[in-house]
Amino acid sequence: MSDGTGTPRPESAAAGPAGTDAAATAAATSAVHPPDPALATITAPPLPTTSTRVDRPIALGFLITLGGLIAIALGVAFSNLSTIVIYVVFALFAALGLDPVVQILERHNVKRAWGIVITYTVFALLLIGVLWLIVPTVVTQIGEFISGVPEMISDFQASDFYNWIQANVGDQLGAALDELRTYVTTPSNIAAIGGGILRIGFSIATTISGIIIILVLSLYFLAGLPAIKVAFNRLAPARSRAFVGGMTDEITGSIGGYLMGMVILALCNSVVAFILHLSLGLPFPMLMAVAAFCITLIPLIGSVLFWIAASVLALFTSPVSALIFAVVYLVYMQLEAYLLTPRVMNKTISVPGALVVIGALVGGTLLGLLGALVAIPVTASILLIVKQVFIPRQDAKV
Repeated sequence: MSDGTGTPRPESAAAGPAGTDAAATAAATSAVHPPDPALATITAPPLPTTSTRVDRPIALGFLITLGGLIAIALGVAFSNLSTIVIYVVFALFAALGLDPVVQILERHNVKRAWGIVITYTVFALLLIGVLWLIVPTVVTQIGEFISGVPEMISDFQASDFYNWIQANVGDQLGAALDELRTYVTTPSNIAAIGGGILRIGFSIATTISGIIIILVLSLYFLAGLPAIKVAFNRLAPARSRAFVGGMTDEITGSIGGYLMGMVILALCNSVVAFILHLSLGLPFPMLMAVAAFCITLIPLIGSVLFWIAASVLALFTSPVSALIFAVVYLVYMQLEAYLLTPRVMNKTISVPGALVVIGALVGGTLLGLLGALVAIPVTASILLIVKQVFIPRQDAKV
């Protein structure tokens, strides 16, 4: 068939106008760019498959071994640097905890540099004063407590309360107290509890050096906190920097307020415990005040733990004094829960009680007392990110 000019028309063009256009386009393309015969013999290499990799077992084994060695090396490096990482994290949280004080000074027309100097000077003076007044007394009372445990057990066994318990429970309590007296009065057991004098000294030196490192790092972090926030916000896309900046300020402000609030509440617990022990004639008031401060730093359950422990220890001195202490401290716990805590924690992120307990348990298991203190603001920050980032994205999906 021809197209009227003598040129034969391909058979595929007889299907209609679409076939005619396609054939004409193909003919024009081949006329302008004729195919290269050399390229016709070139084919794309096959993609690597599992069978081709298995055909080279030496290379595969080498890659797997190399990856395992790199993973082990990274794990060993992280374990060796874990102490430094902990120092950095605690220093950052300490800086966030002191930042609200610096901001208060800034609102009173004090420059940030001078605010940091004033804050750390007052903090250092308070720390030195507390250590100067408390540490010698606490060390002395710890020794008196250890040496006085057998006498406390004997006095407790001579009380009417012990006789009433033994009459209703049996001889199990007396046998347990006798074993406790024997264990405490054995010098080898005391050495085993303490881990030896050298280990105790090494632990004290390590703790003091760690505190100094944390304080120095926190000073640098506090001085550069605005620049750190700006650098962190610049990691986000330009369209999201305002949102990220606002969320960062909210998280850091909440963490700082939470840490400062927990320290204030723990200090109130410590003062109440000291006054109660001193007024009721209970032994070791300064030691129990320090224990109250440390234990009540644990959120939500710290006050309950100290209330139980202090009440039980007071039983060895006087059941009546122990009962009075338990009742008065329980009343204070209610006042703290309904009056002090809402006022002190009014600027922090609210976290459900179940998450508070879980976070405290996880942090305490991993990093001890300080881990339990830090775990709650971390949990609150994660909860805030979920509420403001993840949930809106999920709501937008229809």
